[in-house]
Amino acid sequence: MIDQLPAARSDTRLGFTASPPGFAPLTDFDLAAVEGAPGLYTLRDTAGADLRLFLIDPTFYVPEYLPGIADEDLAALGVSSAAEVDVYVVANILDGTPVVNLLAPIVVNPASGAATQLILEDDWPLQAELVMEAA
Repeated sequence: MIDQLPAARSDTRLGFTASPPGFAPLTDFDLAAVEGAPGLYTLRDTAGADLRLFLIDPTFYVPEYLPGIADEDLAALGVSSAAEVDVYVVANILDGTPVVNLLAPIVVNPASGAATQLILEDDWPLQAELVMEAA
């Protein structure tokens, strides 16, 4: 039931600790909720390069997703536990089907806006299909 899902986050300026893969030298981005689509966000560069990614909050669509985040990655974001961060995954369309990258989440300290894209050592798929459960 939608009332049990986390509240949508507001628009946020993010500063990545290093450029996300493929976006060098950019490190500053705006994260904005997509109106009418709970758990869906856009990530746009602030430098005017017109780069955009779609991100989802996996708690909405992949609730079993619990990536292991190393202590050093948490420290780089200025937090001490995974409970203090927000996790997003990049969403794309592949052959008409929505897929998400569970191997390389974007992890954000919502208090400071510090962000990083991790490459996990866990066995998560690079292209996991999103399947809506039957009502």
